[in-house]
Amino acid sequence: MNGTPRRGTPRRGAALPVVGVVLLAGALPLASAGCGPAGSTIVVGSKNFTEQILLAEILAQHLEARVGLRVERRVNLGGTLLCHQGLVAGELDLYVEYTGTALTAILGEPPQRDPRQVYARVRDVYRDRFDLEWTEPFGFDNTFAMVVRGEEARRLGIDTLSAAVPHATRWRAGVGYEFMERADGWQGLVRTYGLVFARPPMTMELGLIYRALKDREVDIIAANSTDGVIAALDFVVLRDDRGYFPPYEAAPIVRRETLRRHPALRGALADLGGILDEERMRRLNYAVDGEGRQVREVVAEFLRDPAMPP
Repeated sequence: MNGTPRRGTPRRGAALPVVGVVLLAGALPLASAGCGPAGSTIVVGSKNFTEQILLAEILAQHLEARVGLRVERRVNLGGTLLCHQGLVAGELDLYVEYTGTALTAILGEPPQRDPRQVYARVRDVYRDRFDLEWTEPFGFDNTFAMVVRGEEARRLGIDTLSAAVPHATRWRAGVGYEFMERADGWQGLVRTYGLVFARPPMTMELGLIYRALKDREVDIIAANSTDGVIAALDFVVLRDDRGYFPPYEAAPIVRRETLRRHPALRGALADLGGILDEERMRRLNYAVDGEGRQVREVVAEFLRDPAMPP
């Protein structure tokens, strides 16, 4: 999505996996020696949630194998703005971003609904304004998802955000800090649906958001549609029936200066276009968050046979 959930490693059979804890509990060293010559190191970054670290590791392992570069991993860095600033400043060579997030959080433009128009807009502006290149999308859209406990959804007979409106007056929402500030976040959501809650939303680190819902500290959360623990915890995504959220296609962004230094990168990144759909991304996330597996292991298995689930 964008900039959402995440990280103590949950183990298989744990009662409640904490989303993203695996992240960097020593699982990913900062640098990885590839087979390239001296001076051929590139830096791959990520935001601070499981999916981002998985995607960064996919980039790292693929580029090490395909291009023979050394890849330094700087993952779990924080939110959208930190990663973007690191890329512009040359502290990172590439990281994965989401089109709708780039449009609203970085460019400050209003949400658009057409995925092709959103991709074209961020591609063109990033190239002209920042000298950055959007490459081929991975193939999935990680939209924001408003999530409630499954038992509550079944009891009330609701499956859309519109149907939740009459019940929201008794609920408290839980959201990440970034969601409160974004043009495609909280304010626009409540305005679009006419949502009125019992109290102001509780803002928290994204790694705590699922536990808060499970423990009934909140009743609805802003999560990511590809989070693997949603179904595992018997949570339900309320359908965005008014189409509020824009598309959030995940794609690598790379410095054009890096592409000039390493021309083979362009073809290697193109190899990754379309290799992930939403279900496959959800399974990768769950392998880490729900089963407590190591990111490197999950990614290595996936890259050996992308068609197979982890």
